[in-house]
Amino acid sequence: MNTLQSTLDTIYRTESRRVLATLIRLLGDFDLAEEALHDAFTAALNQWERDGVPDNPRAWLVSAGRFKAIDQLRRRARFDASLEDIAMHLDSHSEIDDEDIEDDRLRLIFTCCHPGLSPDAQVALTLREVCDLTTEEIARAFLVTPTTIAQRIVRAKAKIRDAQIPYEVPGPAELPNRLDSVLHVIYLVFNEGYSASAGSELTRHDLSTEAIRLGRLLVELLPAPEALGLLALMLLHDSRRAARTLPNGDLILLNDQDRSLWNRAQINEGSELIMRSLRSRHFGPYTLQAAIVGVHAEAATPEATDWNEIVGLYDLLLRLTPSAVIELNRAVAVAMRDGAEEGLRLINNLLMGGQLKDYHLAYSARADLYRRLGRTTEARAAYEQALALTHQEPEQRFIEQRLQELATKR
Repeated sequence: MNTLQSTLDTIYRTESRRVLATLIRLLGDFDLAEEALHDAFTAALNQWERDGVPDNPRAWLVSAGRFKAIDQLRRRARFDASLEDIAMHLDSHSEIDDEDIEDDRLRLIFTCCHPGLSPDAQVALTLREVCDLTTEEIARAFLVTPTTIAQRIVRAKAKIRDAQIPYEVPGPAELPNRLDSVLHVIYLVFNEGYSASAGSELTRHDLSTEAIRLGRLLVELLPAPEALGLLALMLLHDSRRAARTLPNGDLILLNDQDRSLWNRAQINEGSELIMRSLRSRHFGPYTLQAAIVGVHAEAATPEATDWNEIVGLYDLLLRLTPSAVIELNRAVAVAMRDGAEEGLRLINNLLMGGQLKDYHLAYSARADLYRRLGRTTEARAAYEQALALTHQEPEQRFIEQRLQELATKR
């Protein structure tokens, strides 16, 4: 690979999303901006060979992309006269400010995560436009066809255009609710990477890595307490990645993990982010979830875990965001603090309420507590219910192994 091509590849990796975000703002059209981005890099390959790499490659690429788009619009104006007006308008706005380019990344995230788009469309558009994942990569991560992802992205772009969704960071009055949408999208991406909803693998590292990258970008551009909390939560969960599975992909439960494999740098960074968020006194559910994971991360052994603190944090979390899943997690923590009987009582009450009747982890938790109490018949029935509901192969193998162990205790 020649030196210029290598330089361009590096600039594409580090700058293309910034350039695209600015082109979307300048051109007001996702597809035209993407075409202009690629035209700009093609022009760079030709011109930089002759003139050398400019002092500010990012601004050069934005300017080149804008002029390429104007040329494209003028060629199309032969068939649609209205495009000439658009081209003239674009040509009259020639100032490109580096500070605007930085702000454009944040504008792009908020546009992709606009509540006017469906959650599926928000995730697909964010991964495509902000993270530069291909439709094939997104489809592989979410176990759908590339055609499905492409259709979601096309519909999302059309909705942004037709509904005239503004390309901007919301004002102070709107920001809290709109930030929630952005955080939720990043959280969904991370969760699918951390614990895949189906398929042959427990995790999808590329997807969780992209979510962390998005989280870092958001904290860099908008260091709100809950953005800090979400990044901390992702880092702390991801710190256990190397210890979560056997070489064959089988699941290793938290208490059985080799804690020497946990990534201490990520744990330290996550802990510092939690403290920054807590000190603000404006933290929310992501920070509290991160604090719970942080208690686990601080324990040198399973026995050293401060279950009383974990239960207390779950109590706070439930007051902020009542949820049957959070109640289930609290019940498991209560079982560790107060004994299996008390945890089982809480889980059975939850299942009788019907909210978790299709949630395999509720039956897995019930089965584990029955197993700990020596109630083999009930444990086997609960594991079979969990097995029928899970679509992830490592979890299926884990439950099948538990059932085989119970079969020997007849």
